[in-house]
Amino acid sequence: MPLIPEEPQIHESAQGPRATPASGRTAPTPRPVPGPRPAAPPRPGRPGPLRPAPPVQRTPHDVAVAKPGVPGPAAPATAAATPAAASASAAPQIQLIPASAAGALDAAEEAVDLLLESGRAPGEVLVITTGEHHPWAAHELSFGEAAYWAQHDAGDDVFYADATAVSRAASRPVVVVAVNGGSADAAAETLPLARARAGALLIVCGDPQTINSVLGAGV
Repeated sequence: MPLIPEEPQIHESAQGPRATPASGRTAPTPRPVPGPRPAAPPRPGRPGPLRPAPPVQRTPHDVAVAKPGVPGPAAPATAAATPAAASASAAPQIQLIPASAAGALDAAEEAVDLLLESGRAPGEVLVITTGEHHPWAAHELSFGEAAYWAQHDAGDDVFYADATAVSRAASRPVVVVAVNGGSADAAAETLPLARARAGALLIVCGDPQTINSVLGAGV
């Protein structure tokens, strides 16, 4: 009898269901294409997983110029500071405490107490009065000027001097001035000398208008 050719074996493991396209030919169903893997979540404060850019060699032209009011990169230290910069850094900070001539001495005493409570050593403070002597200075001067100035030279306590003694007093980190009277020119003569004696801080207790007219509106 005639042999009937065997139909080809269809292995289910090799082929899946077939779809019938418009042309009538059968085509295997395409396998699903795996999508991209989800990117790892970025760490807090860091950008996502971007490939780092290759290092770039910086040149002097790459240094950013700081805009006014915007902090820029720190400038490299120079071998020597200019005279203007040195004088600006040497200028003391000035604080003004408004007070009348009658209350200027009390305001200066309160300022000294605050300085000592904040950690200032007594020998770092010089107090100057433009009018009457401070009671301590009047008491010490009663024993003679030699004993009075010996305590100044020792430099281990707050020293009180009047306007006439400013030129003899040595510089101290903090100078407190009580504009407690005196002649009309007393403040004009005393305040510039007091500022020259102050290494870090100058505190002036008195009338703001008088003080600003002498030391400038920036006080």
